[in-house]
Amino acid sequence: MTTAPGRRSSTFTRLLRHGFTDPSAADQLLGLDALASVRSDPVLLEALGATADPDLALRGLVRIVEAETEGERQVLLDTLVTAKPLRDRLLGVLGASEALGDHLARHPRDWQTLVTYEAVDLNPGVADFERGLADAVDPDSLRVAYRRCLLTLAARDVCGTTDLAQTAAELADLATATLRAALAIARTAAPEDAARCRLAVVAMGKCGGRELNYVSDVDVIFVGEARDGADETKAMQAATRLAAHMMRICSETTVEGTIWEVDANLRPEGRNGPLVRTLSSHLAYYQRWAKTWEFQALLKARAVAGDPELGAEYVEAVSPLVWGAADRENFVPDVQKMRRRVVDNIPADRIERELKLGPGGLRDVEFAVQLLQLVHGRSDASLHSGSTLTALRALAEGGYVGRADAAQLDEAYRFLRSMEHRIQLYRLRRTHLVPEDEADLRRLGRSLGMRTDPVTELTKAWKRHASVVRRLHEKIFYRPLLDAVAQLAPAESRLSAKAAAIRLEALGYADPAAALRHLEALSSGVTRKAAIQRTLLPVLLGWFADSADPDAGLLGFRKVSDALGKTPWYLRLLRDEGAAAENLARVLSAGRLAPDLLMRAPEAVAILGDPEGLTPRTRAHLEQEILAAVGRAGDAESAVAVVRGVRRRELFRTTAADLIGSYGTEDNPAEQDHGALVDRVGSAVSDLNAATVAGALRAAVRAQWGDTLPTRFAVIGMGRFGGHELSYGSDADVLFVHRPREGVSDEEAARAANTVIAEMRRLLQLPTADPPLLIDADLRPEGKSGPLVRTLRSYEAYYRRWSLVWESQALLRAEPVAGDEELGRDFIELVDPLRYPMEGLGEDAVREIRRLKARMESERMPRGADPTLHTKLGRGGLSDVEWTVQLMQMQHGWAEPGLRTTRTREALAAACAAELIPAEDAQTLDEAWVLATRVRNAVMLVRGRPGDTFPSDPREVAAVGRYLGYEPGHVGDMLDDYRRITRRARAVVEERFYGAVS
Repeated sequence: MTTAPGRRSSTFTRLLRHGFTDPSAADQLLGLDALASVRSDPVLLEALGATADPDLALRGLVRIVEAETEGERQVLLDTLVTAKPLRDRLLGVLGASEALGDHLARHPRDWQTLVTYEAVDLNPGVADFERGLADAVDPDSLRVAYRRCLLTLAARDVCGTTDLAQTAAELADLATATLRAALAIARTAAPEDAARCRLAVVAMGKCGGRELNYVSDVDVIFVGEARDGADETKAMQAATRLAAHMMRICSETTVEGTIWEVDANLRPEGRNGPLVRTLSSHLAYYQRWAKTWEFQALLKARAVAGDPELGAEYVEAVSPLVWGAADRENFVPDVQKMRRRVVDNIPADRIERELKLGPGGLRDVEFAVQLLQLVHGRSDASLHSGSTLTALRALAEGGYVGRADAAQLDEAYRFLRSMEHRIQLYRLRRTHLVPEDEADLRRLGRSLGMRTDPVTELTKAWKRHASVVRRLHEKIFYRPLLDAVAQLAPAESRLSAKAAAIRLEALGYADPAAALRHLEALSSGVTRKAAIQRTLLPVLLGWFADSADPDAGLLGFRKVSDALGKTPWYLRLLRDEGAAAENLARVLSAGRLAPDLLMRAPEAVAILGDPEGLTPRTRAHLEQEILAAVGRAGDAESAVAVVRGVRRRELFRTTAADLIGSYGTEDNPAEQDHGALVDRVGSAVSDLNAATVAGALRAAVRAQWGDTLPTRFAVIGMGRFGGHELSYGSDADVLFVHRPREGVSDEEAARAANTVIAEMRRLLQLPTADPPLLIDADLRPEGKSGPLVRTLRSYEAYYRRWSLVWESQALLRAEPVAGDEELGRDFIELVDPLRYPMEGLGEDAVREIRRLKARMESERMPRGADPTLHTKLGRGGLSDVEWTVQLMQMQHGWAEPGLRTTRTREALAAACAAELIPAEDAQTLDEAWVLATRVRNAVMLVRGRPGDTFPSDPREVAAVGRYLGYEPGHVGDMLDDYRRITRRARAVVEERFYGAVS
């Protein structure tokens, strides 16, 4: 048939106007003889244009028509143009679901199920679906009948006859009827097994909650009992065979495809446990072994198939266990762990398209609701619902969630679930990914009623709703707590004080009464400060709860706010600088040291909002600031007060950066290179202490001699100070050296040098609000018995005549840190031949070093200390690694320039590069040294005082674990890992240090 050009152009335009994207192909389909009787009917074109994908709907219609016999074809077409309900339903399904179009092409007469439009047809229940599946006698016929029922359900959905909640409930009812039909087929196939046992099928997950997706695993648990007189073992074997057969009937792929997977992995012990258990076996497991997440899953348990009495007994028996889960010993750490979104396993290129697991996804809403149900459901039966939306409504009505927040979450959840339904309906595939293809996005948007610019409108709405969920996900836990204490909206239902305390306790607060007092102080009133803090606190409380010590975090925030609350920039900083509030929460709740430093000068909180604020200042920058401040000060004490204030501020900067890098934030994951973290802390603290010593030296000199001391004077860093490896609680190990200026007697020079040292020490230890810096000179020649300071000539004479091997070893860490630079270089030139002796160490010297190390291990270990957990002197700890590295430096430093460094990790890497130690052994030693150093840093951060072993207090050791990257409840794993890593290091030390390897 030839079409005139004008008509083609007119048809082309008309098809475009009705939403076709390929009008040429549509025109050809409409020109087929099979559609001759309706092609000119404007009603058909209008109806096609109203579908989600007119092109897809038309192709599907042609396939059905062509599959019908000629007589049936005309009946279909006549009904299509005269009966609007059928027209809307059939074309609506065809435009939204390619998979159901395929089904209708294989079973064309199934369109007739869409003709009826009675009131009872609008809300079918399980019984209606059971009637629809009644003729199914095998897996294939069950699949066909299931698709036929699904067809009517999807038709009501796409036409808007049912809303999201009704559709999800109908899908769950259809699943229930299908499970019953599959079980009936399995029983018919094995009547002896059916006669031997009672078997109940309990739905879990979305099926149990009557909120199922179009394509989702149907989670179940099987409960079995022997019938009267039957042997229990044989009965359970029979029940297991029936259950397995039922699962296969639903899950296997046949010529008619598959229905859905039946997943029984939520059963006790998961896939490792028996498929079917007796009721008593279930209860024994739940009472003794079950984890919190298992009780969370049981929230949705609902008996759906098999023996109804046994199923009801199971649900009734587990219910008290579910609603008592919040009283379990490990509930709080389990909750803290579960509250973290598990996105690690989602590929990076998919996370932004994940409707379910991504940030602001469906899982966030479902988890938040379920957790609140567990916390408050033990005392409020109105919350006992398996449906997310029903439970959310009950939470709002009970005041457990703010009504406005609940309304926004309800709207967002409905929209996101509707997106998920339409995405799955297209090909009836289990997916939670938003498509990338524009045609798919267009169909998806149109299916949700967006017609002007469906792709743009859909993306905008999706992002908006995900943003709402992301914002409210944590907030709904904490907003009602503020409403409970702020008392600003009398008409609003609010948490009682008891309910608020219960929620705080469930979220990890050890003293909920005190926490409520802090909240009341922070949020009550009508001031701008209170209003801003009411906005901030819901999020802050979540971050505090994510730490090892939420109470300390909240108390610290109150103290900082009391000190700075009237300062405009402080509240503006927390409100407007996205990272500042989270950084502050991490710092305040991770231990004592950082908050103590902050409380002494709360204005340092500004560091947390500066993008460069957490970057350590260089030594040159610090010295410039400190020496300039000393120059402006009127006397030595005021000068060093400023110096120590700078040190306190920079210690806070370093501790904050360390904590935030170790914990991570929502936008920046935790630092994975732990060695880099340790190096940054060691360098920052060492540079800071060097600048502090330089400032104290300048202040002491200026107070008595003006700009010039009668003798040239240098401070040599030793130990960790010289090695750039200081931890937060380390003393400053030093040597002092001087050289009299021309015309100055040795006595006068020595007197001046000793006076300066005494004054420096006094100034740095004056009792003030700032942490003192202790200067330790015990590594000097002759130790405490020797003079505090020597001339360079005196050092030379001593080392030439009296030097012991341990002193040469100590000098491996010597590095000038303050004072006369030329004198410092001369000192290093003097000691280099001692620490890197030509041709290395003789056998006697090596033997002496080993003897000293063994003696130190036996004599210096504190009484009662666990040698497997002592970071400094214990097995595979800092001392083991450092002595091993230092022995290699003294043996080979004369020949290997890379070994001539004061830094342990650098020297170890150089030894490996020079093939003095195998790479695997070097890695083992490095890992142990980094871990031991991090533990020492963690102990100081958590306790506020130094320590060489893990704390005994449970909360403190948990905080150390969090700093090291362990989830709540995994302290045992942390200690096991520490012992394992250091045990391996000790094996290397035994071979490389004590053994024959040289």
